[in-house]
Amino acid sequence: MFFRTAKYQYNARPERPDPIFARQLQEALGGQWGEISVMMTYLFQGWNCRAPQKYRDMILDIGTEEIAHVEMLATMIARLLETSPVEAQEDAAKDSIVGSVMGGSRIEDVLLAGMNPQHAIVSGSGAMPIDSMGVPWNSKYTIASGNLLADFRFNVAAESQGRLQVARLYNLTSDSGVRDMLGFMLARDTMHQNQWLAAIEEVEADGLDGTPVPANFPLEREDRRVAYQFWNCSEGEESRQGRWAQGPTPDGMGEFEYLANPQPLSDEEGELGPVDPRTYGTPKMPTPPSVSE
Repeated sequence: MFFRTAKYQYNARPERPDPIFARQLQEALGGQWGEISVMMTYLFQGWNCRAPQKYRDMILDIGTEEIAHVEMLATMIARLLETSPVEAQEDAAKDSIVGSVMGGSRIEDVLLAGMNPQHAIVSGSGAMPIDSMGVPWNSKYTIASGNLLADFRFNVAAESQGRLQVARLYNLTSDSGVRDMLGFMLARDTMHQNQWLAAIEEVEADGLDGTPVPANFPLEREDRRVAYQFWNCSEGEESRQGRWAQGPTPDGMGEFEYLANPQPLSDEEGELGPVDPRTYGTPKMPTPPSVSE
């Protein structure tokens, strides 16, 4: 059960409207690495969790916090759109990086570089579950595999990508109100990255899983000859210098081996068999009948 409080987790008020930046900020809301994605990912990971209760509780704590981040971003976007769209775009284009690149504030340039027209036409100057290019948010961005170690490693990547994009957005605006909110979100992303790294350590310490994931798949059923070989599949051997090419493997069960010139392990050359002629494929087509026939 969820309860809502009227107060935001943190401030979400810009200094002034900016429909161009509202479009850019949609990436942090509805993009692949946006707050809707991590919110849904963490909630489904928590709801599906069958591990000890401390993990379920922790995952749902952060998933619930992410609902507040979605609320803050949606509110900020709506407030950035609180003005007449055409005039605001013209004014914003004069001063924005995008506007200068596009060559001025002619309305044609503004429409190309400016606000998402759906903000004016579809949502009535409100936020939408889309990215900065207007692509709808996709539930395929939600990752909840049922394996805590696999999911927590993904969560580190998600928080890293999200923090990276918010940092870039921070530098695309001079609005002190927007920067204030983004600075708060950057700090929470710092916590969340460290939280998931700590959770990974705890999962391994509790013996719930290990490297590689899944750790309980019978090793005798995999081809152990190639389990720790690094294959150099390009020109040059600079990759030999990395930790992944020598020394003990992180799982403690082998040694890395560097293959400078890996060779195919199969004699097959990939020729396919014939297809049903009714599919009208190109290979091995039957000769069409003549007109006289």
